[in-house]
Amino acid sequence: MTGETPAGNPRRAPDAGLPAETSGSAPHQSLRLSGERLSLIPERILVTGGTGFVGSHVTRRLRAGGPDAPVLRLFTHRRPTPGEDADARAVETVTGDLTDPRSLRGICDGVTTIVHMAVRIGGTEEQCRAVNTEGTRALLAEAERAGVRRFVHLGTAAVYRDEPHRGAAEGELVEEPSSSTSVTRLAAERSVLAAGGTVLRPHLVYGRGDTWVVPAIADLMGRLPHWVDGGRARISMISADALAGAVADLARLPELPAGQVLHASHPEPVTCRELITAVARALDVPPPEGEVTLDEAPALLGGADDPLVRRRLSLLTVDHWYDSSRLWKLVGAEPGPRPAETFERYASWYRDQRAARTGVVTGAEGTSTGMATGGAAAGPDAGATATVPVTVASNTFTSP
Repeated sequence: MTGETPAGNPRRAPDAGLPAETSGSAPHQSLRLSGERLSLIPERILVTGGTGFVGSHVTRRLRAGGPDAPVLRLFTHRRPTPGEDADARAVETVTGDLTDPRSLRGICDGVTTIVHMAVRIGGTEEQCRAVNTEGTRALLAEAERAGVRRFVHLGTAAVYRDEPHRGAAEGELVEEPSSSTSVTRLAAERSVLAAGGTVLRPHLVYGRGDTWVVPAIADLMGRLPHWVDGGRARISMISADALAGAVADLARLPELPAGQVLHASHPEPVTCRELITAVARALDVPPPEGEVTLDEAPALLGGADDPLVRRRLSLLTVDHWYDSSRLWKLVGAEPGPRPAETFERYASWYRDQRAARTGVVTGAEGTSTGMATGGAAAGPDAGATATVPVTVASNTFTSP
């Protein structure tokens, strides 16, 4: 496969903020094999990042595939693999380190499909590049050596230029990431696309295991208790359950759109007002009152000149919604009800996590304070810490 830009690959700003060695790297060869060889290989899926937020949901979905499901192989770094239920299929486990190509030797032997969700979020650009960019390239090289046929990579919509996005399809937006995390993730995505893999780009992901998106919204509500521009901005979201279903379905397809990006969100965006109202109801906290403009909001947060404050405000108060119809047509599945309608099913989990983090217990009987017991911290700092191991799956809100 040549290094030409494939159909469906988004537009790029010059170098898209990437280091010269990243934008000019040589492409990998296609991962596809001949039909004769494929017929002799049993289906085996290697999953990286299988213990993270999205990854743990994907792992459970793949393990629940029934007696005819492919064999599942989990790549682990430091974390233990998820416990197995009595009725669950056994999984294979391999260990390695994405920053050490020698440790990857043999992990792809007998594998037909790779689902790559491991990512480093936060840290220095060098640390992010070692895992996200070079680690992905090392995995691609090992996949090519072993004859892997399909490669599904969980990327992020944070690689796009920070500006209003209104129903854009794949290939219509300029890639111009603004953080070390997103710069190195884009470099990884480009390597996957050049190798003939498929990249999924969700925007905001919520659900059980989310330690950043909803906690960050709750934090914003506490610091800025006003509607920004009336809460009219529209936002693409997807539950971790729905995203895991789409990833698992893609991994089991006989053929994938080689070298292409697929947006991965619910087809119907939610408004900022719908989202914040749902979070306020779930956490039993007051909704915003009054209204400020987007230009006024950063100063009220004490970050008028802070690009990070402006970026995170933008994610919730400026239109960021995408056309994901290609994904749902490809997998032949329904994404389920709109996020605003399904959020309630996760409300009790978010309340428990908030109580564990802050000591504030909420629920039908109101709010009380005290020492909460059980559960780990789930705030922004905990979320950032939890994303350091290379087996942790993507959390798009933490990569502005």
